[in-house]
Formats: sequence, C-alpha cells, structure tokens
Amino acid sequence: MPGDSILVVNTGSSSLKTGLYVSSQNDEQLLLDATAERLGETDATLSLRDAHGRILRSETLALETHQQALHSVSQWLASHGIHPPKAIGHRVVHGGPKLIEHQRITNSVLDTLRQYTHFAPLHIPLALALIEQAESAYPAVPQFACFDTAFHRTLPLTASRFPIPHSLFAEGVRRYGFHGLSYESIVHALGAELPARAVFAHLGNGASLTAVKNGCSIDTSMGLTPTGGIPMGTRTGDLDPGVLLYLMRGKRMDTDDLETLLNRESGLKGLSGTSADIRTLTASAEAGDAQAQLALDVFCTAVAKTIAAYAVVLDGLEMLVLSGGIGEHSTLVRTKICAHLRFLGLTLDEQANATSSSTISSQDSSVPVRIVPSGEDLQIARHCRRLLLRESLRSTDPLQ
Repeated sequence: MPGDSILVVNTGSSSLKTGLYVSSQNDEQLLLDATAERLGETDATLSLRDAHGRILRSETLALETHQQALHSVSQWLASHGIHPPKAIGHRVVHGGPKLIEHQRITNSVLDTLRQYTHFAPLHIPLALALIEQAESAYPAVPQFACFDTAFHRTLPLTASRFPIPHSLFAEGVRRYGFHGLSYESIVHALGAELPARAVFAHLGNGASLTAVKNGCSIDTSMGLTPTGGIPMGTRTGDLDPGVLLYLMRGKRMDTDDLETLLNRESGLKGLSGTSADIRTLTASAEAGDAQAQLALDVFCTAVAKTIAAYAVVLDGLEMLVLSGGIGEHSTLVRTKICAHLRFLGLTLDEQANATSSSTISSQDSSVPVRIVPSGEDLQIARHCRRLLLRESLRSTDPLQ
C-alpha cells in the first residue's frame, strides 16, 4: 500500500473518524476510512471501509476511550498491509488567541493548547490525548494541528469584539468562530464560482453560519465557544445572560449544571422535549406534534434571521451555501429557511430542492442557493500535504 498517505483524525463526543488519504491528480483522494461509534458503551463498533464505502471489516469491541479506538485503527491498518502514514492531521476545535494557523505539532504547540483548555474543556483535552496516542502508534511520523478557528482569523474587530471591557478581550475573551475546516472546504469546492459576497450555513447537530467576503470570514455566529449562535441540536445558541444569572441565583445551578443544560439539554431537544434529530422532529411535526413543529420553526427562523443580518454585513448577497447533515439532506428545513428570504428575491426550484441538487434555487432567483457537502477531513489532508511540502522546500533551500 502507498507510503505517502495522510492519516486524518477527527473526533466527536462518542465517535472517532479517521481517513487515509493519498495524493492524486493535484488533490487528496480517500483510500480507506475507519469509524468508531458509541465509544464508552459495551456495544462500541469499529468499521473499516474502502473509498467506495464497502465494508472491509466491522466488529463490536469494548472501546471505552477515543485513544483505544485510535490504537485499534492503527492495528487494523497494519494488519491490512498499510504502511505508516507520511503525516497525521488532527482536527482541533479551538486554537485560542495565539494558534491561528494550521501548523506542525511541536512541544510549544502542545504547551499552548494545555494553557487554552479553559476555552474548550470538552474538546482540547481529548485532542491532546489523541495526539499522544498517535505519537505512540507512529513515533516517527510528523503530526499537524488543523484548527476550526483558523478560518475566522480574518474577522474584523467589529465582529470579534464582545461589548465587554477591553481587559477581557486582551485575555482572549472574544468571538473565535468554528466549523472553519468545513468552510475552507466549501471555498475550495466552489473555486472560481464563489462570488465576492456569500453566506455559508453549516447545519448539523452543531450549526453555524459565516459571512464570507472575497473568500474570507468577516462575521460568524458562534462565539467564544461552539455553544453560541443559532439554536442547535442540544445547544442553546445565543442566550440572554440574565437567564444564566437567574439559573445561578434562583435555581442554585453551578457551572457543571449550566454546562449540561446549555450543551446537552437545550436547542431542538429542549424545545421539542423529545429529540434533537431533524428527521425525528420532521416526522413528529407531520404527525401533529406542536412542540416538534415549534422546534423546527425556531431553528429555521434563527438561520434565516442570521442570513439576512449577514446580507447587511456583506452589503448584499450573491450566494447562499447550505452544508452539513441538515443543510445537505433536509428538504423541509431548506424550504422553511428560504421561504423567510423571499424579500431578498430568493426562490427555490421545488424539484431541485426535493432531490438535493447542487443548485436548488430557481432560474429567476436573484440569489443562487447551492448545496455543497462539507469536506473537513479532506481539507485537513490538503493542509497536511501543503505543510509537508513547505517543510521539504525549506529543508532544501540553502537560504533558509
């Protein structure tokens, strides 16, 4: 098997996705991917698939941690005759105020990430653990950190500053924005088709929107953490700070209680009282469940309001791009969002929308509406290859 592959590591709260990419025709091509799901449960699964999605191996394993899952992945790859990768790329959710570019992981980078744990206490420790596990499995292989916050380093102060004292901004309390790797992959996919003024909406269990001007982020809905912005599957999105004061004073909630409420019990799940899954909510709403209908209405209205606000920030709107699991697959959500935006001259082609075509706007729509699949892992592989090439050129340049 090829020895110039890039291993991409992308983690969820109870899952681990890894992909092995090889260079092909000036881009990265998926060779194999391994996915571990339901980590921490007795029926955790690990599956290995080829580039066509065919299952090569699948087992139920006692995988309690993400590190154990990555260890099993490395063993499986070796058993299938796969050479060690040329590099390993990690999706790191938060880079804090200093780590604003994708880069090779050094001791200095690790020390900085440890200092930034408070920015993403659920994500950074896990990323550090997986970096350590990858080093154990592949001790001679360089590793790279690709930050979800990096795409938003172009935010102007009008977008990045919260209306709080400057001393807190100086400490790093600011808007960072997330889903940056997804947004980068959309910029790459659209290429010359990307107009100067566009809004990207990454809609999944975690959801955010970004105003993109000339390919750069100039505003985004998530803030200091991925909890901010629009309502999500189980996250509140933006919330009146007075609600938190009320919960702390009136309900005697501590920080752990608030963490659970804001990130795990709110959003679509909190509104519906039953589920965070758009498919389940859609079926329930069609069956007459008023709370499920309310959850869908709140979500779609919040997305549309943000798109309209970003049209102001951009001084106009030349393209709307929908991505993420919901954006790519929910006909109903796309319909409801775009119905709110008719005043912008935006209209949908019902048949194109129903079949999730790449362009779902009608021919007479003043704003084209595109569906572009998110390619976070592919984007990580691209960054790793680019950074490897840059290191190679530096090592051979006598002036460096």
